[in-house]
Amino acid sequence: MTDVEWAVVWPLLPVPAWLQRRGGRHEGYCYRQLLDAIRYLVAGGISWRALPADFRG
Repeated sequence: MTDVEWAVVWPLLPVPAWLQRRGGRHEGYCYRQLLDAIRYLVAGGISWRALPADFRG
């Protein structure tokens, strides 16, 4: 995902509860990396388990 694409998508994502001081835990994964992985799956038509290791952190 390019920086321009991320700048458009980022404001559309929900704000985590812990940032709004409503409890909850910090996320274990970066939203941008998750979206990159999902886009990779959709573009390639592959299964989640077939993701390259760098996406599976």
